[in-house]
Amino acid sequence: MAKVYPQAPLSSSSPGSYFTSKQETFTVWMKSLIMNGHGCTVFDSNGQILYRVDNYDSRGRAKVHLMNLKGQILFSILRKKSKLLGVWEGYRSSNGKEINSNDTPNFQVRRRFKGKSACKVIVGLDKNQIQQYRIESWSDGKSACKILDEFGRLVAEAKRKQSTCGVVLGEDVLTLVVEPFIDHSLIVGLLVVYGLINHRL
Repeated sequence: MAKVYPQAPLSSSSPGSYFTSKQETFTVWMKSLIMNGHGCTVFDSNGQILYRVDNYDSRGRAKVHLMNLKGQILFSILRKKSKLLGVWEGYRSSNGKEINSNDTPNFQVRRRFKGKSACKVIVGLDKNQIQQYRIESWSDGKSACKILDEFGRLVAEAKRKQSTCGVVLGEDVLTLVVEPFIDHSLIVGLLVVYGLINHRL
């Protein structure tokens, strides 16, 4: 398994972008490590914490931060106040601190209420390099899903984790598989939005 390391092919000043040339597997625990907190914790294949979301307020709040282990903000995720239900925007932090919501978001997620796809995703809004994805639900839990590009190719998928002896763990423990050359932090950000939509955070 390749080591996760920061790399930014589009901009050398974009911290929090993580890429490898091989498929990567992570464990996602849909719980915060903070007592009485809400959120999620993401571990790499060596059991090291890479990402975390820690909310001290109620579930499904309108603003959360995806952070690295040190608490530096990678994405600020906001629920958009509009007549349209289920619209979330993700703002990438350039300095590890909270962003100005007047800036252009990096991605937008719109919930769909009809059809197979649960959400429509637009990425690259802040760099005018638009890419479209969609999130589709799995049947084995509200947090399980798969993310596909506009051509229907699998980018990442999250399923309930199985132990080495084949026991399926609870709905709050997932295995996240990310395809090569995909920004892990972005995928985790999308998974966080999906968890917020389904009231898992």
